[in-house]
Amino acid sequence: QPLPARLLRRRRDPPMNPDIYTLQRGHRPLLVSLPHVGTLIPEALRARFVERALLTEDTDWFLDRLYAFVTGLGASLIVPRHSRFVVDLNRPSDNRPMYAGANNTELCPTRFFTGDPVYRDGMAPDDGEIVQRVATYWQPYHDALAAELARLKSEHGHAVLFDGHSIKSELPWLFEGRLPHMNLGTAGGTSCAASLSARVVEVFAAQSRFSHVLNGRFKGGHITRHYGAPSAGIHAVQLEMTWSAYMDEQPPFRWHAGKAAEVTPVLRAMVQAMVDWTPDA
Repeated sequence: QPLPARLLRRRRDPPMNPDIYTLQRGHRPLLVSLPHVGTLIPEALRARFVERALLTEDTDWFLDRLYAFVTGLGASLIVPRHSRFVVDLNRPSDNRPMYAGANNTELCPTRFFTGDPVYRDGMAPDDGEIVQRVATYWQPYHDALAAELARLKSEHGHAVLFDGHSIKSELPWLFEGRLPHMNLGTAGGTSCAASLSARVVEVFAAQSRFSHVLNGRFKGGHITRHYGAPSAGIHAVQLEMTWSAYMDEQPPFRWHAGKAAEVTPVLRAMVQAMVDWTPDA
């Protein structure tokens, strides 16, 4: 469900929790969230994961580096420290599947995006541990995200939330074929005003280097669906970008300076469009 109206009212900000996330507050009505860039796995959990999981391959690699420019445009930026293998910040806390009828990874994932097990036999978290992880890692991030959106809306009359993600181009366990480079999601048009999604699509339509789609395989995860409430002045857009747009897709998953240099101007134009957009534009 969209973000309840009571959470959109200006309220006291929660205390910063730098062990869980970093938040850089901006002065424009845009918050950029990068919920899957963290790579930290607490020492107490590491022995329970298969060795491959310790490499955190399903990370949204380097997005904090790729989107570092957003603070210079006046946007706020929130970034977690822990891996999605600890808890997935883009899943609802009740663990409902994001895409019914398709393979999904859970709130505390037990499978890689390839479908292989993340944990050693018998070592996956039980329900009680999942509740504890939500309280320790998930809730502080969402408290900070909600408070920042409330601050931006209070100051500007509206707020835009951009949820940035990236993924390997081909993952047969999750989807058929090869993804377009840029997969925009607005929860089927419900998480933001049509004029905002149109403005973002225009940015990608104006170039030919990177393919794009709106509300294709990735329509927006929990963050986009939960916080996007256009009638309450909160507009959310997700971008799932393929790794091939800016990095090497095979291990050891290296940053590719040449590719990154090509895609950065397009991403900057997209972010600038969201910063400049107003609900009556």
